[in-house]
Amino acid sequence: MSDTKTILVIGTYDTKDDELGFLSDVIRDQGGHVLTMDVSVLGDPSKLTDYSKHAVAEEGGSSIQAAIDSGCENHAMQIMANGASLLAARLHKEGKFDGMIVLGGTMGTDLALDVASALPLGVPKYIVSTVSFSPLIPAERLASDTQMILWAGGLYGLNSVCRASLSQAAGAVLGATRAVRRPDPDKPLIGMTSLGTSALKYVIPLKPVLEERGFEVAVFHATGMGGRAFESLAGHGAFACVFDFCTQELGNHVNGSNISAGADRLTNAGANGTPQIVSPGCYDLMDVVGWQPIDSKWDAHMKHAHNRLLTSIVLQAAETKRVAQVHCEQLAKAKGQTALILPEHGLGEWDREGADLHNPDGLSTFLAEIEANVPDNVSTHRIPCHINDAAFAHKALEIFDGWCADGTINV
Repeated sequence: MSDTKTILVIGTYDTKDDELGFLSDVIRDQGGHVLTMDVSVLGDPSKLTDYSKHAVAEEGGSSIQAAIDSGCENHAMQIMANGASLLAARLHKEGKFDGMIVLGGTMGTDLALDVASALPLGVPKYIVSTVSFSPLIPAERLASDTQMILWAGGLYGLNSVCRASLSQAAGAVLGATRAVRRPDPDKPLIGMTSLGTSALKYVIPLKPVLEERGFEVAVFHATGMGGRAFESLAGHGAFACVFDFCTQELGNHVNGSNISAGADRLTNAGANGTPQIVSPGCYDLMDVVGWQPIDSKWDAHMKHAHNRLLTSIVLQAAETKRVAQVHCEQLAKAKGQTALILPEHGLGEWDREGADLHNPDGLSTFLAEIEANVPDNVSTHRIPCHINDAAFAHKALEIFDGWCADGTINV
């Protein structure tokens, strides 16, 4: 890639020609280059784009005529989304652009989410949308480093309000391409899950000693979006090993919380054969949105208001059994080495004896259910300590060092 950065500008140039042109002009005024991609179906832009709507549709093995003949705008836009995603991925692989920005309403945003997901981590990807931050956008559609900017006041033509949004977006994507430091593909990466150190403290001893061993450590905040990013990277084979020590998002998913990392939580590293060391940190906490009313079915449960955004509900013994079963079901799918560490004295700082959320019945029920259902492909290590004790970190390192020594982990 050259020192002068090139931005791929995507949109429906038949209906948003002026807005996309303004966006491109601001990028050029700031010293950037622009490539344009048209994802229109029915109309044509006022001037040729670098990649026409026909090229986009054909990249996905279809045609504009097929999109028109479908008679369905949803189906037509999915044809364009597929082609745009494939074309953008290929162009980036060929070194044709450094960052991407898409402008749209709901149709354009639907397409933009697919294109963003087709590009690697570290490629600046901006979506300027009339529905940014809206509940219309499901968390699972967001690539782990997607940036969104609200396109305010710009649905029909340019005005001073929408120019303010578009000019900031142009500066943001160009600035990101100049500032970004892409992940080092030559340094082995460990993916670790956790919460803040008020709940889970193993990061403090583990991160520096893993770095001393030559590994980079990325710690993911297991509050839904963090778990999704972790699983996405694991699915792409980004990790040499994972230390998945906060699987609490599974309990969220099982119990219907919308703070979920999705149904594939605890599966993607295993599906790739990535070695994984797992411990079910905070298994008994189910998170809910703190500023929304809590369903009355949780009235009899202990609760912890972590802040104004997040409240945790403590699952009772019978409920932890299902969470344990799902852990075992997910781990049974693993193709690579999998070790499960089960600390007998607790799996979160707030459940220690004497702490506010001490839950001995839930813990004993959970551990018993895990051990009754643990699959044959998983080696289990039950240890007499708490997850935040030094002995837990020592056990994890013992397993890790053994795998490094026998070649399970490529050093």
